[in-house]
Amino acid sequence: MTPPAGRRPGRSALGAQHRLFWAALAAPGIIWLTLLFIVPFYAILAIAGGQLDIFGNPVAVWNPLHWSSANFSAAWRDVAGASAFVGPIILRTLVYVALASLISLLIAYPAAYFVARFAGRRKALFLILLIAPFWISYMMRMLAWIDLLQTDGYVNKALSFLHLISQPVDWLGGLHVTVVLGLVYGYIPYLILVLYAGLDRIDPALIEAGRDLGLDRVRTFIRVTLPLSRQAILTGMLITVTISPTNCCPAPREP
Repeated sequence: MTPPAGRRPGRSALGAQHRLFWAALAAPGIIWLTLLFIVPFYAILAIAGGQLDIFGNPVAVWNPLHWSSANFSAAWRDVAGASAFVGPIILRTLVYVALASLISLLIAYPAAYFVARFAGRRKALFLILLIAPFWISYMMRMLAWIDLLQTDGYVNKALSFLHLISQPVDWLGGLHVTVVLGLVYGYIPYLILVLYAGLDRIDPALIEAGRDLGLDRVRTFIRVTLPLSRQAILTGMLITVTISPTNCCPAPREP
């Protein structure tokens, strides 16, 4: 029998329509990711597992069953072998990223919390100030620090004026503090925006409920606000940790 006219489709039909809708919505992103990430990454593996021609040019081998492990073994020896030179660089980069991410979180969370909870009618102004760094090229923002950190720059002049240093410091010579603070400066706007988005979605009634149950401001923050913002913290840290290693971390200066 056919269903009477005007009867709504069943739950199974609606569920199938919803799944089809979300699949169609995700299809462009999946295709884009496949063409611009998975395929190039597989091409890199095919070249790494391939051979060299008579001219020394790499020849890709697309069948993974025919890949050679010689290049992979050589790369591993560069990372963890007796004559490894890449391993210390990777370790130093991870330490820099961990320190930069922690410092960024300590700076970004109070800033995002203030904008989300106490900015009031000035919230739009603060959001514009937070977005403003994205209007300037990342490279231009990094190059702007050269005039500040060079040996005759404003930082050394200020420290000399305050009698904190006896001679100019070569900040651009690969100092650890310069690299870490450069990473913090470059990526802290991403973290602030992500944390603000998470903190702004917290229902104020939940915070008021914690206060009504006898919690002071500190315990309300620890037991209510901080757990509810955990997802935003993890997302922001993931973005920071993922992007930061792509920067060039120079070797420390020789004494």
